[in-house]
Amino acid sequence: MARFDRGGDDIPLAQQVEDAMRVVDELAARPDIDAERVGLWGFSQGAWVAPLAASRSTKVRFLVLLASTGVTPAEQMLYGTAKHARMAGHAEDVAQRVISVRRVVDDHRRGRVPRETAQAAVDAVKDEAWFAHTDLPQKLDGLTFWPDMDFDPAPVFANVRVPTLLFYGEDDEWSPIDASVAAWERAAERANNHDVLVQRLTGTGHFPTRGGVEAIEAISPEYERTLVEWLGRVTRSD
Repeated sequence: MARFDRGGDDIPLAQQVEDAMRVVDELAARPDIDAERVGLWGFSQGAWVAPLAASRSTKVRFLVLLASTGVTPAEQMLYGTAKHARMAGHAEDVAQRVISVRRVVDDHRRGRVPRETAQAAVDAVKDEAWFAHTDLPQKLDGLTFWPDMDFDPAPVFANVRVPTLLFYGEDDEWSPIDASVAAWERAAERANNHDVLVQRLTGTGHFPTRGGVEAIEAISPEYERTLVEWLGRVTRSD
């Protein structure tokens, strides 16, 4: 098993796909590994990379995806930062202000707005108690270009034709679950992929753990059970 930690926003998804596929190619070529049973497990942003790889290579035979987001990275961050502001007890007008300042900074990162304009938007609110929930720096000098901020995953999902297991939390502090599930359902229909399973995990959020604890001891039993049973089915040699 190979593992890739999350890269920064400045690392293009295409490069991350290339890194993953190098490992897939090596595994598929090994005589001690059944090339028909090589799959990818992706979590959060990795759940954009894994479908991209599966849509481009027949060597990826299945996908297991956690918190697979069906909107663009920019939209996902608008959702997540506003959600965190609400979870912290701030009113809806504050959540909308979080979204507003992020949109200005996002347009700067797209090259549509001068840095001075974006910095002025940040300066106007950086001393507010809720600013930490924007996930923005107070100074934008070191903010890098985000090449994939408007990446639309829906067409990619529609090109996935392998068995896919999707895990979502009961709630999610970073990803819009309903929109994401709907994107996968539409994509599966377009791809005529009848082996797409969506599993909501009771008592979990963005991570497949219970009690708000990000630890292996808190992994949802429902996650473990479903994963083992599903993998046993899709990797079974007849």
